[in-house]
Amino acid sequence: MAYVITQRCCNDASCVTECPVDCIRPRPEDPGFATAEMLHIDPDTCIDCGACVEACPVDAIYADDDLPTRLARYTEINAAYFAHNPLDSALSPPDSPQRLPRDLGALRVAIVGTGPAACYAAENLLSRGNVEIEMFDRLPAPWGLARYGVAPDHSETRGVTEMFASAFKRDAVRFHLNVEVGKDISHAELLQHCHAVIYAVGASAERRLDVPGEDLPGCISATEFVAWYNGHPDFADHEFDFSGERAVIVGNGNVALDVARVLTADPDQLATTDIADHAIEALRHSNIREVVLLGRRGLADAAFSGPEFLALGHLPDTDIVIHPVDIDDSVRTALDDPATDPALRLKLDLAADYARRDQPGSKRIVFRFLASPTAVVGTDKVTGIECVRNDLRPGPNGPVPVPSSEIDTLPASLVLRAIGYRGKPVPDIPFDEAVGVIPNEHGRVIDRSGTPTPATYVTGWIKRGPRGVIGSNRRDAQETATALVDDFLSGQLTAPEHDREALAALLIDRCPDLVDRDGWTTIDRAEKAAGAAAGRPRVKFTRVAELVESARS
Repeated sequence: MAYVITQRCCNDASCVTECPVDCIRPRPEDPGFATAEMLHIDPDTCIDCGACVEACPVDAIYADDDLPTRLARYTEINAAYFAHNPLDSALSPPDSPQRLPRDLGALRVAIVGTGPAACYAAENLLSRGNVEIEMFDRLPAPWGLARYGVAPDHSETRGVTEMFASAFKRDAVRFHLNVEVGKDISHAELLQHCHAVIYAVGASAERRLDVPGEDLPGCISATEFVAWYNGHPDFADHEFDFSGERAVIVGNGNVALDVARVLTADPDQLATTDIADHAIEALRHSNIREVVLLGRRGLADAAFSGPEFLALGHLPDTDIVIHPVDIDDSVRTALDDPATDPALRLKLDLAADYARRDQPGSKRIVFRFLASPTAVVGTDKVTGIECVRNDLRPGPNGPVPVPSSEIDTLPASLVLRAIGYRGKPVPDIPFDEAVGVIPNEHGRVIDRSGTPTPATYVTGWIKRGPRGVIGSNRRDAQETATALVDDFLSGQLTAPEHDREALAALLIDRCPDLVDRDGWTTIDRAEKAAGAAAGRPRVKFTRVAELVESARS
């Protein structure tokens, strides 16, 4: 028997250092780690010890003889990876985080944000010894995209928050929730109370299509829709038009797949998850029967991951439609070529399988490749989307999609943009408008001239752009934490003028509805209790006032 990593893999890499025979790849230091869709266990080397199972924060690892039917293919997927990438030399002992000498006193760090990037940074700093962490979030609930961005039918992925909650029980960590940095407290004031500030605020702004009609009612961002069905307070009162039978999603990454699943799912099945109650009620009255995903490139360059594409095939009563024309000679050649990367082979093989299927369901998820929107159609609201067929032309870095003269219009009542995210500026902090990130060198924030901004650091998507999954933030946070600690040890960080109690008093004075760790614990228990009564993981409070009231109770 061997262990197998499956779809829910978050690339956290906690399993890598726990494996006594070094048979999990890619490792964080391997060239392919940053772009890997998931990790893999070599079946010929695994000794069935189970150490990786204990380390995995999202329960993605199974014994191969315990795999559920829908995950059975992962035995083949893991083996295929190592057939293409034979196990190399043994893993060097991981570098232990540098411990802080006690005679320097406590290193106090403010972290703005409480999502995975922020939490991995806090976890890394805490492992170094005498560190105090002040964590800020403008919402009364922590965990960022782990709470408000993960699809409700992927509840196991939210398990990473339980790992963070356990690590942050100690007094060294304080939560300051429902506090907006830049409004309730300034960057300069944070530095009066802390040695350094780390910004881990994510990338919550949408990228636009820049086509006529984009601002019509019914054309929305996937970011907004995901936040709505996950109960984000900023979007709880939004309404969407589900009166038509077709929705079109521009983009075909994993977020697009999440949205397509939610739009076509059985509401009774969704009602067993932690999806927001208002979303369930609205989706029960939805007339949408078909979701079309547009990708401007070809099948081989599709943005979705193989594991998420595979999971679509197990949706009940839903037909996954790939047009046979997309399984062209280039796809067949790649499938016949032993050198084809296993991750790409999986996507192409699945697409060929879906194209052959004759399993009509009451709902359809349709993939259209080499298609770009040219206009959103409608007068007072969206009635359709105009698309152009692209041709692939040679370019300096490979084939480039170029618009042809072939244009058609798809009737639709709902159009969703899922073409990526970008960061938003942070008050008093340098920002690169061109790429939507805070400029930095190895996590140290720099200005336009390249000069470091004193005691100011960044991690996560606002540091590197919207790339990677939850676990990708772990190594990113380690780099930032290492830079910060190096600066502390070399005397570059000024000792704060005020202590932790002064910071707490300042925040209580300015933010009467502040929620601390005990308040969040009360909210968490209340949501889980309501969920248990309804046979669900939790029932979320979806408004700030509800969250604050629960915290006070």
